[in-house]
Amino acid sequence: MKFTKFNAKIQSSLSTIFNKYPLVRTIIHKIHEIGGTPYLVGGAVRDLILDVYVKDLDIEIHGLPLETVEKVLSDFGSVDMVGKSFGVLRISALDVDWSLPRADSVGRKPIVTIDPAMDIIKALRRRDLTMNAMAINLITKELVDPFDGLNDMQAKRLRTPDCQFFIEDPLRFYRVMQFIARFEMNPDLELNELCIHMNLRGVSQERISGEFEKMFLKSVRPSLGFRWIAYIGRLQELLPELGDLVGVAQDPGWHPEGDVFEHTMQVIDAAAQLTYKDSREKLVIMLAALCHDLGKATKTEMINGHLKSIGHAHASVEIAKRLLSRITIKKELTSLVLTLVENHSQPLIFISENAGPAAYKRLAKKIAPDVTLEMLALLARADRRGRNPQKGFPLEVHDETDVDLFLERARKAFVSLQAELPILYGRDFLAIVSPGPVLGKLVDRAYALQIDQSIHDKDMLKKLVLEEYKAGIIK
Repeated sequence: MKFTKFNAKIQSSLSTIFNKYPLVRTIIHKIHEIGGTPYLVGGAVRDLILDVYVKDLDIEIHGLPLETVEKVLSDFGSVDMVGKSFGVLRISALDVDWSLPRADSVGRKPIVTIDPAMDIIKALRRRDLTMNAMAINLITKELVDPFDGLNDMQAKRLRTPDCQFFIEDPLRFYRVMQFIARFEMNPDLELNELCIHMNLRGVSQERISGEFEKMFLKSVRPSLGFRWIAYIGRLQELLPELGDLVGVAQDPGWHPEGDVFEHTMQVIDAAAQLTYKDSREKLVIMLAALCHDLGKATKTEMINGHLKSIGHAHASVEIAKRLLSRITIKKELTSLVLTLVENHSQPLIFISENAGPAAYKRLAKKIAPDVTLEMLALLARADRRGRNPQKGFPLEVHDETDVDLFLERARKAFVSLQAELPILYGRDFLAIVSPGPVLGKLVDRAYALQIDQSIHDKDMLKKLVLEEYKAGIIK
């Protein structure tokens, strides 16, 4: 199939890419000169058609043995051999994968067979979805689309080129999940049926984590992935902590959107649409949004005619640990997420109780150093928007005066981005107290007085602490 109405647009995008990487163009022509056929394959083709930024180039070379390709590439830079056993080469000068067609056996540790003579259509048949089973011949500029991926993309339909190949790799289940969310596309009946029954054992936690991370960071509506898992009946099996939220009712006065699962889905979509300083902060807030109300599954009860979930924030922490172990391998983020989960109700509590500056400073200190009141406000903002009675989407416009006020007061106390630094340290008391537990108590008391009484004079603060120490109040 050749380009039709997409021809000029995609060729222009291709030209832009190769103008940026002129060395790629040179290598492509060299490969062609010695009898090889280079194809742009995979996500790059999909993204060109979608007119989104193409980050990764995967060029598959047909008709040449691996050793010949290696020799060609070595003329243009140092060849990275890390992926050689899988038929993938890279050179130091370019962020491009140069691969050969291959066939993999079934299993967790498949036997890889590199087959330079493999037909392009046969090679594309082995890919997960039709929208990823297209290629562009980089010499003729023809689109190879044997499984109608272009029409599937236009119809917002996810379909597999080959059912047998699809089920051989259980990671593809999770790829379907994140593609549903990222591209807001729906699997056809056949693909859904495959995903309902396929065996998901044997996928490494690292690869599962990667798919969830893509869904959180690249989707406007990450909830679509979770909703799909629920729709095909595998939520309780794969993510029981979320499955337990289905049907858990909430007070309609506060939560007109429905049960806790619906609320959680709206909150993660709201969080996905906020602005962050970087992808790390976004991932932390997204995970916290997913986990913030997990405790409601065990803490919701009827009290005086109203549904309440007293203590659910604390209860959510232990449940969140289990859920996080299923969806991320980034242990360094877990403690940050749990801190946000445990304190997610504080912004609204602070406003309802008209907390003073000292309370903001204590909270900032409690969650420091890696979590800030600004991050807590982001989570609270998403939480407020996850209350749309229309279901399926978070509120676009909502009264967030309380969150705004929390943030304003945190900034006035100069602790929105970090805790207030202490003005006295252990070294300031060493002339009087030797290192040990008492010294620690003096330092802690100094900081408490500094915050509670807004003391910024070092000598005055030290005098007050020593007076308490001499009076025997601090032991």
